[in-house]
Amino acid sequence: MKKILLSILVLLIVAVGVLFAINGTSNYDPSKYSLTVTPADKPFGIGSTIAFTLPDQFDKPQSLPADTQKLIFVFTKPTGHIFRSWMAFHEQADYLNQHKLAAVADVSGMPTVILNTFAMPDFRKSKYSLELIYDKKMAAKLKEGQQVDKVIVMSLDHGKVTKVEHAGSVEELDALLK
Repeated sequence: MKKILLSILVLLIVAVGVLFAINGTSNYDPSKYSLTVTPADKPFGIGSTIAFTLPDQFDKPQSLPADTQKLIFVFTKPTGHIFRSWMAFHEQADYLNQHKLAAVADVSGMPTVILNTFAMPDFRKSKYSLELIYDKKMAAKLKEGQQVDKVIVMSLDHGKVTKVEHAGSVEELDALLK
């Protein structure tokens, strides 16, 4: 009996090691991506201008289009669930682009193995583009002074923030994005 348990334990350890070896490496190349917020010496908010090139869930670089009217930020798992639930009602692949919306999710705090094994396969099931923040410094700049426990919706005029609103539920998010 002890040999069987020991064998199972060894197999489990080997399996976890293989999982870490396969999914423990990040594909993120910071030299390909950028985020600029001006003025740089103030928290990101009303009056700030934002421009970025970030990877989407398919590792394709995406830049913020100049005609984007609303920028949606999710910084926590619960806010990600709110956004995904809202998107479930807007399934066409180009819904965000058609409505001049862009969505950005912060994955900078997620361990690489968890991100690659669970989160990315789930993100890739989505029909819409979701830009991802892997860099903790980029995330910190965007989070400064914000209510990160809610979905953040920023109204933009050619990249300049004109309004900041927060949604704590799917219904609140829907009202902000109509």
